[in-house]
Amino acid sequence: MLIGEYTSKLQDKNRVSMPKKFRSEIGEKIIITKGYEECLIVVPFDKWEEMIKGIVSRPFTMTNVRDTSRFILGSAVEVLLDDQGRFVINPTLAEHAGLNSDVSFLGLVNWIEVWDTSRWKEREKYLRDSGSSIADELSKLDVS
Repeated sequence: MLIGEYTSKLQDKNRVSMPKKFRSEIGEKIIITKGYEECLIVVPFDKWEEMIKGIVSRPFTMTNVRDTSRFILGSAVEVLLDDQGRFVINPTLAEHAGLNSDVSFLGLVNWIEVWDTSRWKEREKYLRDSGSSIADELSKLDVS
């Protein structure tokens, strides 16, 4: 299961190492794409179609479907991890996430988010400060 928070360093040419904990679970071929809140999303290649089925199953005549497709699908790239779990993040994706030297990986069961660590710390503070109101809103959702 892809869970936990790990950090790594961004090396020359946007190369970074996938945390060891995730390597066996994610495989050697991954998809990286833009995520919301200025992060990146990493999905195991064999889980990609399952992840995007909610987007591609909707009519393309819907503006939000087209915009979501442009944002997530249009920026997706296939990447191979090397023998040491390293991979290169293309410049467009690195810029989207504002990646500097310290990178945080968050395992979220079906995908991994990649954050610039300083941005992640800001978002984490927001989540801590807003936890009660977020929980209240979630409790109003109909999950049946």
